[in-house]
Amino acid sequence: MTKDMTVGSPMKLVLGFTVPLMFGNLFQQFYSMVDTIIVGKFLGTGPLAAVGSTGSVTFLILGFCMGVCTGFTIPVSQRFGSKDYGELKRFVGNIIWLAGGFAVLFAVVTALLCRPILEAMATPADIIDDAYAYLMPILVGIPATVLYNTLSSLLRALGDSKTPVVFLVMASLLNIGLDLFLIVVIPLGVAGAAIATVISQGLSGLACLVFIWKKFPLLHVSRDDLRPRLPHMRRLLAMGLPMGLQLSITAIGSIILQASVNGLGSAVVASTTAASKIYMFFSCAFDAMGVTMSTWGGQNIGAKKLERIGQGLRSCILVGVVYSLLSLVVMALFGKPLALLFVDAGETEIIDQAYQYLVINAACFIPLAGVNIFRLLIQGMGYSKVAVFAGVFKMVARGATRLFLVPAFGFLAACFAGPIAWVMADCFLIPAYVKVMKHVKQYGY
Repeated sequence: MTKDMTVGSPMKLVLGFTVPLMFGNLFQQFYSMVDTIIVGKFLGTGPLAAVGSTGSVTFLILGFCMGVCTGFTIPVSQRFGSKDYGELKRFVGNIIWLAGGFAVLFAVVTALLCRPILEAMATPADIIDDAYAYLMPILVGIPATVLYNTLSSLLRALGDSKTPVVFLVMASLLNIGLDLFLIVVIPLGVAGAAIATVISQGLSGLACLVFIWKKFPLLHVSRDDLRPRLPHMRRLLAMGLPMGLQLSITAIGSIILQASVNGLGSAVVASTTAASKIYMFFSCAFDAMGVTMSTWGGQNIGAKKLERIGQGLRSCILVGVVYSLLSLVVMALFGKPLALLFVDAGETEIIDQAYQYLVINAACFIPLAGVNIFRLLIQGMGYSKVAVFAGVFKMVARGATRLFLVPAFGFLAACFAGPIAWVMADCFLIPAYVKVMKHVKQYGY
């Protein structure tokens, strides 16, 4: 079930790894969209806006956790590439300790700070209670998120991008059923949507665990492998923390921007919520490309095949450009019908604003592809700290948009916040990749 990415056609391997990941991400976004559709259709625009207002906070917290989990597995992919299976198992053993500790710590701390965070974001008074009811189960369920993301990242580090998708599809279908049951039948309101997501994620993680136990002996650890080792933990933290921090810094910029959007009123929040869900559905392909490059960089640098790193990069960029152009065409032609999935046809102002947001962002998908491809490749090669600065650039761009552009140009400025951030990040990442490659060729990793 493992896949060695140090041999074979780069384009074939990139596509073979990316497509299952993209399919899995689409399903992950699909059941996130289902949450939003059911909330909008059955509970109304107020609860819809409440769910949307938590998006940046969720990205901040869960993004950090997912980034850390992915970063933890970079040394695993490097040891797999170098065929050092003893060290691989020792890293896995120490990942178990670190991932478990992070899961519990973040669940407790963020749950205690949930209400103050929403208040600090200037969440409108008419939706803050629903926002709290939705966000709290998500935060309490962080261990389920960490379980799935750690195990699926371990599988991907060894070249298996298909198996996590299977379990994610099953979880997505379960999530849809639980959404309808907990929102429409019981009903639990917006909290039902959050609880459904946590349960589905947890079961998907458990399925990964059973699969690893039965099919992946390379990831089985002995009592000695489980012994905490300071050098291994330092290496894992050096990879995981910068990766999580990079996503969190990006999310901080999104929170700053979300606060300015909240100040424009509930109608604007609802329109950006609907548009963001559609945008995230399409942009998850870029996340898949980034994870592919992380595994590609990790395995090939571990095998000391530096020439293949550039070959894989060029193949992935070509895939990203083609996908970006196709997405723009779809957004331009079908943006308004897609917005109708979330709101009634009579909400013409919300639909028009959602369409404007979608087209502007889709027109700049190529820079977004660059952000994910270059950042994750650099991190997969073991230079996570360098990639953190890309998040700083994105945060500065979103912060500047909130402070200077949104007050002057309103909703239009909010539409351009993402594209401005992506271009600024690329201006750092592309030269950074060139510098990292020069360093690796001269000194090794």
